[in-house]
Amino acid sequence: MGKLGCVEITVTGIVQGVGFRPFVYRLARELSLQGEVANTEDGVVIRAQGQEEVLEDFIKRLGSDAPPLAQIKGLKVVQRPCIQFEGFTIRESSKKGHASTGISPDIATCSQCQREIFDPKDRRFGYPFTNCTNCGPRFTIVESIPYDRSATSMKVFKMCKKCLDEYNDPANRRFHAQPNACPECGPSLSFRDVSGTSRSVVSPLKEVARYLGNHKIVAIKGLGGFHLACSAYSARAISTLRQRKSRPFKPLALMVRDIGTAKSIGVVDEATEKLLLSPQAPIVIVPRRKGAQIAEEVAPNISDIGIMLPYTPLHHLLFDQEGCPDALVMTSGNPKDEPLCTQNDEAVARLGAFVHGFLLHNRDIYTGVDDSVLRQSEVGPLFIRRSRGYVPAPVDLGCDVSGILATGGELKNTFCLTRNGSAYLSQHIGNLVSAQTFDFYRRNIDHLASLLELDIGCCACDLHPDYLGTQYAQTRGVRTIRVQHHFAHAASVMAEHRLKGPLLALCLDGTGLGTDGTIWGGEILICTSGDFKRVGRIRPFLLPGGDASARSPWRSLLSIISAVFGKDKCDSYLPEVDGAKRAFVAQMVEKRVNCPVTSSCGRLFDAVAALCGLCMENTYEAQAALELESLASKSLGSHVVTGTEEFEYFLGHKGILRKSGGLLELDWQPFFELSAPIARESQGETALLFHAFLVAGLSRLVHAISRDTNISDVVISGGCAQNRILLRGFMDYFLRNGLRCYKNQKVPANDGGLCLGQAFVAANLLSK
Repeated sequence: MGKLGCVEITVTGIVQGVGFRPFVYRLARELSLQGEVANTEDGVVIRAQGQEEVLEDFIKRLGSDAPPLAQIKGLKVVQRPCIQFEGFTIRESSKKGHASTGISPDIATCSQCQREIFDPKDRRFGYPFTNCTNCGPRFTIVESIPYDRSATSMKVFKMCKKCLDEYNDPANRRFHAQPNACPECGPSLSFRDVSGTSRSVVSPLKEVARYLGNHKIVAIKGLGGFHLACSAYSARAISTLRQRKSRPFKPLALMVRDIGTAKSIGVVDEATEKLLLSPQAPIVIVPRRKGAQIAEEVAPNISDIGIMLPYTPLHHLLFDQEGCPDALVMTSGNPKDEPLCTQNDEAVARLGAFVHGFLLHNRDIYTGVDDSVLRQSEVGPLFIRRSRGYVPAPVDLGCDVSGILATGGELKNTFCLTRNGSAYLSQHIGNLVSAQTFDFYRRNIDHLASLLELDIGCCACDLHPDYLGTQYAQTRGVRTIRVQHHFAHAASVMAEHRLKGPLLALCLDGTGLGTDGTIWGGEILICTSGDFKRVGRIRPFLLPGGDASARSPWRSLLSIISAVFGKDKCDSYLPEVDGAKRAFVAQMVEKRVNCPVTSSCGRLFDAVAALCGLCMENTYEAQAALELESLASKSLGSHVVTGTEEFEYFLGHKGILRKSGGLLELDWQPFFELSAPIARESQGETALLFHAFLVAGLSRLVHAISRDTNISDVVISGGCAQNRILLRGFMDYFLRNGLRCYKNQKVPANDGGLCLGQAFVAANLLSK
């Protein structure tokens, strides 16, 4: 017989709320070990005693056989003296100091729970709040940690005997499942009419299905907040929703019955199918299938659509109701520029003007969390919005610093907190442009800091003094580190890939305040982990009205046409714009009044979209750029833009690169000279030509700097880096020319990833 040993094992990471303790219990019993396991502030702590060779196997299998939702960050083993244990037990959670364990994201309904809700013989048949240790609510219902029922919004629901028996049965998959419930003891649904009055109906789900099948709009309370839902086939219902929500053109996300329905509506390849069916169940943006029967009003002027599958039992059961359409618009339940509604009475008050009825439930949502959005591309999946299903799973910073709050940007805001070398990014907060969203932002900072039990000792923020996140950082009374916007974009990629530099960064977006006081947005930087130098850019132009140009793409076009052809030519290129407005803005440009200088790639997209006659006014952020990309995609087909004749033209055009002010610049004038006269008649060709111009010019510019500096690592980030044509073209060029290229994979390349870059820079500066 082997030698007897005893070990104490501390497991850190996402190991609470994911069935880890029951897994440890069953594994220990299988191996005839004695001891105990408990949730603590340090993670999951295991004391195991048995033959040393068996303990070695046990430790190995803790990592190799862990539950699918567990994410183990650390596994520390300490030898202990042997003591007397009675079998192997799960102890009550303990809490003596600061927490260091991770918090699990919310997870889509597992296949076993799906089978139960559709089995007439099962006691959870038709129950919309069915869950187990492998699925269900987590982050949205957690008030504090350790993760126990008493620390969640399920604490008001006392488990019945059957549920309690499951909870205490080590052989049951609901063993210590904190949200465990059934129709006898758990949350329930209710229906209210448009006035908010409770309606007695045979089945709330049947009533909602009837509404949806009759061109009506329903506010549905889900996992992390409310959706506004209507039939994806009803042009009438969608038009009504758009009019009521003041959202005339922005694409609307769809939830569809099953993967077969998804394939009938969108082009779903194997990688996309895997994303859709993943436990995170995000919205995935895919090409719309030709001939799909959904209403054109779902995504006007865009060839892509966003699709997700049902991710709660409520959703699955709703689609199963007679008369329910198999594809529903499921857009965020909030008024414009306000946070997501999470509470019943709040939703009735704030959403009543949008809907015909409400599907409610009585399980409180502690943390509002919107749906995640990803986009499948030729170079892998890209985050557009990182939220439900992924938050608050941490990103490893590679720099062991705690207590940093990175406040993020103004648009698509997320923030993050650092603890023990990990960055915990928040869910999607939204645009910090309203008092309601700013209040939501501050409350969520306090909540996440409380969950992580962090004392904030440093704030990292943007340079822009008017950003609410920057102003908030200055109110905290701690050290503030201000990180330039595009450096933060670059640093977000550096953080993901553990890069220290020096490296080249190609940062392309709408706007960000530069260190010289101008508006940057098309930059090439040399970066290290704590500093950067600007070495290249898109040729600057005037931005008439500043932020007004972001709302009105024709303003950027007028500025460029004036520079290329003279102010007298503006009228012929902007026939849709009121003559008096046109003349007024032309005068602003001529006199350089309220016309900040910009190198913005995003505003260049706006100008070309206006040149083609696609979009004169942005009704949502990046509308012009998305419509231009969609048009270019149709012309491109399955080709890579670097293989086109247009690319070869620009590559050989000696005038597209020039030196100015010590920087290497991409000059847009050759493009406009070539394309402006034919843009209206050849929209698709012009859109593709513009993408080819950017790929050709910027790739060559980066390559030239690489040769001069002997730097061969390149990172790509910024909102424009989400453009699939550009990203694929850049990566193809860099790969063929011997440069190592990195992109965002764990966070969005847009401003939703800024906070990670800010935290990375601050952590590296503090650790020096």
